[in-house]
Amino acid sequence: MDEKTRDDLLNLFQSKLNEAMRFYLETCTRCGVCTEACHVHASMGQVKYIAAYRSEIVRRLYKKYFKGRGKVWPSVGEAKDLTDMALEELYEAAYSCTGCRRCMVYCPFGIDTQQLMSIAKLLLIGASAEPEILTLLADTSIEKGKSLELFKEGFLEGIKRLEADVVEKWQTQAGSTPIPVDAEGADLLYVALAGAHSIIPAAAVFNAAGENWTLSFFEAVNFGAFVGDPSKTKLILDRIVNEANRLKVKEVCICECGTAYRVMKQLSGKQPFKVSSITEVHARYLKEGRIKLDKTKLNGRVTYHDPCQIARNAGVIDEPRYILHHLTDDFREMTDDPRYNWCCGGGGGLVALGEDTLDFRMKSSKVKVDQVQATGAKILATACENCHTQLSNLNDHYKMGVDVKFLSSMIADALVQ
Repeated sequence: MDEKTRDDLLNLFQSKLNEAMRFYLETCTRCGVCTEACHVHASMGQVKYIAAYRSEIVRRLYKKYFKGRGKVWPSVGEAKDLTDMALEELYEAAYSCTGCRRCMVYCPFGIDTQQLMSIAKLLLIGASAEPEILTLLADTSIEKGKSLELFKEGFLEGIKRLEADVVEKWQTQAGSTPIPVDAEGADLLYVALAGAHSIIPAAAVFNAAGENWTLSFFEAVNFGAFVGDPSKTKLILDRIVNEANRLKVKEVCICECGTAYRVMKQLSGKQPFKVSSITEVHARYLKEGRIKLDKTKLNGRVTYHDPCQIARNAGVIDEPRYILHHLTDDFREMTDDPRYNWCCGGGGGLVALGEDTLDFRMKSSKVKVDQVQATGAKILATACENCHTQLSNLNDHYKMGVDVKFLSSMIADALVQ
């Protein structure tokens, strides 16, 4: 690695060193409490997958370049040079971590491994060593935001083709639009994923609840966050923020996408609108009596996988259970405390990398399979696109014999007309 590249990367490292990050880098005592917290280590048993080991790869670079002792006497603090080999170690650490933060719940100091891995990802971006597909997907999202007029006509045509399916699930009043788009003054802006599965069930429930809503032109998913690029994360986020402000909505509802919800909820700053997950909105409709559900629609025991970004990292824990108790009398928890639930193994951009990570995702998530099978459930519900994909892959690979369902689809299918 040439000197200029190293200096540029160290400047990127420096840009991440706020007070919280320095605390995480200074505090680890190697107590070992986090050893069993990571699903990857629990499934595969390799030392390199312990949370503290991942963090130490970043910490040793910090000691070398940002601590006096590391500069003068590097061997004492186990400081390490930033080299091409160090970048390879950073890649393996960052892209074997799903950012689930289960280790943070166990750590007595609350060290956030996901934040330390954000340093690793930023250094990889600076060295052009990040997964190219994630950067490509992020850039595509940004270009769509810049050239909305080019996409608008095709988008509206596609939405029109979905309206009959929405009406089939919930008969709208005469003259009303099954999927309103670009409606200024709507109470709620729904930000979906690409695909009918994210739009049709949600639209049916909104209409059943008599919601004054409109559909966003943009996808919820934030590939900038997956690749770990703060500037791209903000550009993708700002598209939705600007649209919500332009339409003067009161609430932005994010679809079943954990990272999209966490980014919008925690990184959008103070805005004139409220940010909610679709699971929170559905629970609210039930509490207010705006929708009713038929429990006879589901056959078999149901369990629920808490998406890490929605539950452990954003606190949406009670709402899905409130919904499920309106859907079934045969619900079984996976764990006593959802905050300690095992990650599905697909977050952090791993699912988006597709076949490249499939073998690792299957091997590293065996503890999740065991957890699901211990419930004896026939239906496995979740409220996140990445989780649904990963759990479906696990279902196929390990022959679990469960029906993996989106919570929103279960609600739409059980609506009482």
